[in-house]
Amino acid sequence: MMRGARVISLTSQPAHAYHGVVRISTRGDYACRALLSLALHTDEPGPISVRDIATRTALPQPYLEQILLALKGAGLVHSKRGVGGGYTLARHPDKILLSEILAAVDGPISLGDFGEPHRDGACDHEGQCVLLAIWHSVGGHMRDHLAQFTLGGVLAAARGDAQWPGEPHH
Repeated sequence: MMRGARVISLTSQPAHAYHGVVRISTRGDYACRALLSLALHTDEPGPISVRDIATRTALPQPYLEQILLALKGAGLVHSKRGVGGGYTLARHPDKILLSEILAAVDGPISLGDFGEPHRDGACDHEGQCVLLAIWHSVGGHMRDHLAQFTLGGVLAAARGDAQWPGEPHH
């Protein structure tokens, strides 16, 4: 064992001590960053070019272009082509939910594509239908939790006008 490394027994941890990580896709993270950049620069005249967004956010421009097209398709941004073209938010940041942004680029928020569980004890698959019901429930909790955050709230925290999510109230 390496010096300074600790061994943690997962079996001795109580169930409530699990601190697993729910993963947001790179595509979802980039979409949120791109819209936050647009929100941070709404005071600038005209649309903001993909190149400017890519430079400000350090995101790869070709990938960002694909993401912005998906966001446009979902009605979250407007685009203008040609010289002076670019993107603007389609709605006020307070009216854009993080859950909408993620769903626009990744599809519905869920723990996976497991299908619908059987109900009322009608499961004939080694009880896995109970697990499917749990996965659906947890996916619903994730959707509900992410729907509590607006782009406007993230913008306010980024500007220092509001506390960061998860920080204790002062």
